Amino acid sequence: MNPFITPAYAQPADGGMLGALGSSPLGQFLPLILIFVLFYFLMIRPQQEQAKKLKAQIAAVKRGDKVLTAGGIVAVVTKSREGAAEIEVEIAPNVKVTVLRDTLTNVLNPTTSLAANDAK
Repeated sequence: MNPFITPAYAQPADGGMLGALGSSPLGQFLPLILIFVLFYFLMIRPQQEQAKKLKAQIAAVKRGDKVLTAGGIVAVVTKSREGAAEIEVEIAPNVKVTVLRDTLTNVLNPTTSLAANDAK
């Protein structure tokens, strides 16, 4: 190797200066911000809407609806009062139990009036 020749290092075309957006803090965080916005619209927002819809279905559960409890029991609602924390469900012929409304995980066949409201 010749001692009079200095090694060549790769340098950007603009004389060592990065682009205006690349050197600013905004330019460094812009990809992270874009990823967060993308995740929000593709994952977080639809999940929130689905949870809101399920919460409305559980709040509007009425007599005759088929529901699924957190324990995996499929039952038919026999007694439900609006605003009450407990409802009575039938899990087998002549076997009625009282469960908390918060333990319902799904409404399998909601009443037709609720389905008509969702169609609007």
